[in-house]
Amino acid sequence: MLAGVDGPGGFDFDNAVIAQAVGVMALVCILFAGGLDTDWLSTRPVLGEGFSLATGGVVLTAAVMAAGSVWVLNFSWKEGFLLGAIVSSTDAAGVFAILRSQRTSLKNRLRPLLELESGSNDPMAVFLTVLMISLLEGKGGGWTEWVLSFARQMSLGVVCGIGFARGALFLLNRLKLEFEGLYPVLTLALVLLGYGFCSFLGGNGFLAAYVMGLTMGRTPFSHRRTIQRFQDGVAWLMQIAMFLALGLLVYPTQLVPVAGKGLFLAGLLIFVARPFSVFILLSFSRLGIRERLMVAWVGLRGAAPIVLALFPLLAGLPNAQTLFHLVFFIVLASVLLQGTSIPWMARKLKVDEPLAPKRRYPLEFDPMDGTDADLVDYFVPYGEGVAGRTLVGLKMPKDSLVVLINRNERFFIPTGDTVLEEGDVLQVLVNANNLPAVRKILTGQA
Repeated sequence: MLAGVDGPGGFDFDNAVIAQAVGVMALVCILFAGGLDTDWLSTRPVLGEGFSLATGGVVLTAAVMAAGSVWVLNFSWKEGFLLGAIVSSTDAAGVFAILRSQRTSLKNRLRPLLELESGSNDPMAVFLTVLMISLLEGKGGGWTEWVLSFARQMSLGVVCGIGFARGALFLLNRLKLEFEGLYPVLTLALVLLGYGFCSFLGGNGFLAAYVMGLTMGRTPFSHRRTIQRFQDGVAWLMQIAMFLALGLLVYPTQLVPVAGKGLFLAGLLIFVARPFSVFILLSFSRLGIRERLMVAWVGLRGAAPIVLALFPLLAGLPNAQTLFHLVFFIVLASVLLQGTSIPWMARKLKVDEPLAPKRRYPLEFDPMDGTDADLVDYFVPYGEGVAGRTLVGLKMPKDSLVVLINRNERFFIPTGDTVLEEGDVLQVLVNANNLPAVRKILTGQA
């Protein structure tokens, strides 16, 4: 924004096509990296809640936002639903970046639930946004056509994601490239190809990218650590490029006239739409009231709504520029209000816990073709679990070995008589089949 025409930079950038291309490519890379980093074992217990929030939550949020826009701001129902669809997706990456800066994490199933929701709700938001644009252009069909279109897009997204993931795994495990740095480049090319191919077939390319990451993330493959680090770096680079391009499109002088409407819509989203959808969809969940309140509060809006706001701009809809600035204002308000208060809210609701340290280790393990083992980190929690017990007393599975312990930032090789202490970080070489058993033992649930 400062580099733009209204700022000291004075750079006049008004090419929404380029901005959308950058934003879409960035979202594809971010979704793939998020899926690749997802811990499937911790995510599996929250699949029901996560996908209900990612689908029903998007629809309910859009409906509440539409109602408020129609009754208070005199929008049409179609315009209100378009606005609601655009701002309905959440950004868990921003939430956990804020928590990490305060050395705080979330207890129990909250983290995997929020990660799953944010990774899988973008495709639904894209579908609703495109649908509402079609209706505003007079191209939309009936309910039957909408349902069939939704089923086609989502099924093709899942099929393409799984198919390209299997193809990528086959190539990564079989190809012998001269330089190791080429494997991440190959993976990135396959991700973009998968998105393009799925979109060409009429599927949801964003869902394909996320499913591709999820499928690869739960499967051991060659050069995995190198690829994960590269994709994490690309995801951050893409976020920077995306925000830069989108910031150039925003005219700060045009934000002032929509400030009142923007504040109302931001308040409606934060205090009404998000809590309403969360409490409706999680009414039968095993999550307690404090956990549900936390889920309702951390519906942080990130870059995805701003990218989606470019869609009506490119479609040439009336008031698209005003809609873009409204969405930008809503996202800005969400980041400033929710983003700054997330650690405080977590402490007040007593759902926070110390952030498990994530450090570089002297030992690294890169699984090769034919190997189903991995080197996994486990944190010994405070006040519970296996602290005070010896390694031999844990009775670990046969195909598992604690190879290194990080205690007070010092590394040592343990023996069977080593007594575990609170705060220890264990590096365990374990067969993939024994991961659930090892996790259960080291979390004190055995």
